[in-house]
Parts: sequence; structure tokens; C-alpha cells
Amino acid sequence: MIRFFQWVCRFNFGEFEREEFKKFLRMGVIFALIIGVYWTLRPLKDAIFIQLVGKYQLPFAKTISVLALLPLVMFYTKLLEKTSREKMLVILPAFYGIAILFFALALTRFQGVALAYFWYLFVESFGSLVVALFWAFAADTTDPTQAKRGFPLVVAIGQIGGIIFPFTIGGLPHRLNLSTNLLSMVCLGGFILLIIPLVRYFLRSTPHHLLQSYHGKNEKQEESKQEPGFFEGFKLLIRNRYLLCIFGANFIYEVVITIFDFNFKIAASSAYSGVALSNYLSIYGSCVNIVSLSCLLLGISNITRFLGVGFALAAMPIIVGLALFGFMSLDTLTFLFALMVGSKAINYALNGPALKQLYIPTTPDVKFKAQAWIETFGSRSSKQAGSVFNMSLGPLQSAFGATLGRSYYLMLSGAICFPLLALWLTIAFFLGNSFKRAVNNQTTIC
Repeated sequence: MIRFFQWVCRFNFGEFEREEFKKFLRMGVIFALIIGVYWTLRPLKDAIFIQLVGKYQLPFAKTISVLALLPLVMFYTKLLEKTSREKMLVILPAFYGIAILFFALALTRFQGVALAYFWYLFVESFGSLVVALFWAFAADTTDPTQAKRGFPLVVAIGQIGGIIFPFTIGGLPHRLNLSTNLLSMVCLGGFILLIIPLVRYFLRSTPHHLLQSYHGKNEKQEESKQEPGFFEGFKLLIRNRYLLCIFGANFIYEVVITIFDFNFKIAASSAYSGVALSNYLSIYGSCVNIVSLSCLLLGISNITRFLGVGFALAAMPIIVGLALFGFMSLDTLTFLFALMVGSKAINYALNGPALKQLYIPTTPDVKFKAQAWIETFGSRSSKQAGSVFNMSLGPLQSAFGATLGRSYYLMLSGAICFPLLALWLTIAFFLGNSFKRAVNNQTTIC
């Protein structure tokens, strides 16, 4: 069976050794569980928040999430200093698994605004910390040559979880004619806890030589510059141009997608409500992962393998730029659904694996601490920036009327986003060249 899957994956991802292939299969199953849970939590996050607070408060919630996540990331950073990477992959799933069961019980008894905000922030933090921890662990146990073929395979397997979970678990209350999402939340809590035995099995079954991390000639020198502390990840970020550029690539993508996403959620919540909205957004999540998996199976990862990480990174701002033209021209729920599916799917299939490879020629502190700051505050601050802009839609419509106000909003979107995309393209070339030079010279960038 393993040989059959190796043959199927050869064109899309490259030639694997038998044990290496089994390693990435195990890693992919863990990632499928994480992505499946995450893509099921996202629709529940938005649907429950809209139901309890209102759809026009979504930009405000995204803004608050940036500040609210600061103490959580500080605590996460402190844990990284005191515990091993293996223990962190037990502590975080245990916390989120138990916490979601608590929320499931609380939401059946209370329907307050405060609980809705806590729920929203909880899901946002899961997407930031658990996903970042997984990729930090993956980068710390993989060399650059393996990552070129292995990371796209891991992402492809992850998309299977992203297809199955939202449709089966997220849409379950709607199909059973239930009035709440309690059943979905209880199931998700159990699946989060399942991550713990899967990680232990991965570490026990994978040969030790396949768990070795990348080591550059100057790694000791780079590590000597780093100091422990709550803000070490942040200090590493602001001191290094390479990390700032990774931050910039994440930031600009999320700003543009936040603008797309807000308009999509507004249109969806106008057409659906309650568990019907949860079901619709769950279908959207499954479609994102179906398209992403299709791209990977059709060989999109060959762009990275044959043309390099830099080319893959540079393709994304061009693709998002074309999507922005469409966003400014068409305004229907069907088009916004297709726009969001395409933008998210190509990011997961092409841009995501390329960005994760950028952390390989770095020190462990960068992989675990700086990446957490980039993934959490890079993503949240960019969503905050996009959300602040989205808040202008209401005042513009009040001042100029619904139609004209929206036209001004769309024109402002283009005026802000197109220069950002040009900057993103420049950043992509710098990152690609820096990564290639470091790997070729067997050095550590930071």
C-alpha cells in the first residue's frame, strides 16, 4: 500500500524514500486533524458571533483580538523556554480540547455578548498558536531537500481533513434539525485531544535520523545573540530584515483577504442565519480545501520544486491582484464565494508551503518563538488593519447612500491594496533569494 501511494505522489511531490514517505504521511495525518478542526471552528466562530452580537461587529472583534492575544502569546513564549517541543504538542491540544468542551457547555446556558467575544478570541488563538506550533515542529525536524517534496504532501493530506470535517461535523446540527451547534463542538473537543496520541506515535515510529533539524555553519553564532524572555520572539522579528519580510508577506495577504472576507460574510449572513449560516460557511470551508487539494494533485507544488521558493512566493501577489480586479467589478454572493475559495485555496496549496520552508535555515528560537509572533500578530494585526478599513463601509453608506457609498469603498480598496501588492512582490523576490543563498552556502540566516 505504501508503494502504491509513493507511485501516486511521485509526479505531484517528487521521489521519496520509504521511511521518509511514511514520516510525511504521519505528519500529514496530524495536520489533517488540526486543519479539519480549525476549518470547522471558523464557521462556528462567525455564525455564533453573528447570532449573539451582529454581523457589523465582526471588524471590531478582529481588532480586539490583536490586543487580547498578547498575554496568551507571552505565556506561550514562556512555556517554550521551560518545556520541550514534544511537551508543547501535548500541553496546547490538551488546553484547547478541554476549553472547547467548556464553551460547548457555557453556550447552552448563557447567550451573552461577553461569551461571544471570548468564543471568537478562543478560535482565533487556536488558528494562530496550534497551527504555528505544528509548522515550527515540522521545520525543526526536516531538512530543506525533504521539505520541498514533503511539505506540499503534508498540506495535501491536511486538505482532506479540511474537506471532511466542516461538511460532516460542521453541518451535522443543520442536517439533524438541531437548534444549536453543541454536538459539533463536543465532537471537535474530542478530536483536538486526539492530536496528543498521534504526536506520540509519530515520534515513536519515525527513525531518529529523519527527525534531525537543519544546522547552518554559523548557527551557534546566531544563537549566542538570542536571549530568553517574554518578548524574545518579537525582538528577533524586529532585528532581522528576513523575518520582517516574512511578516510583511503574511501581513499584506491577510489585509487584502480580510477585505474580501468581510464582504463575503456580510452577503452570506444576509442570505442565511443560525445553523443554516453555520452549514453554509462549513460548505465554504470544505470547498476551499477541495480546490486546494485539487491544485496539489494537479502538480502545483512542482512550481516550488522546479522553479524555486522565490518563484512560488512571487506568484501569489500576482494572483491576488487579479482577484482584486474581480472584487472591484462584481458584487454577488456567488462570486464572493468563488473569490474566497480560490484565494484561500491557492494560498494553502502554493504560498503556504513555500512560506513554511523559509523557517528551515533559522535557529530553533526563530522557528518556535519568532514564528509564533509572526503567525499570531502578523496575522491578527493585518486583520485588524483590514478590519479598520472595513469599518469605513457603514459611514460611507450613511453619508452617500448604500450604492454610492459602496462604490467609494471599492475604489478605496483598490487605492490601498494595489500598492501593497507591488510591495509584496518585491518582498517575495528578496525572501526567495535569501533562502536560496543560505541553503546553497549551508548557513543559518538568523
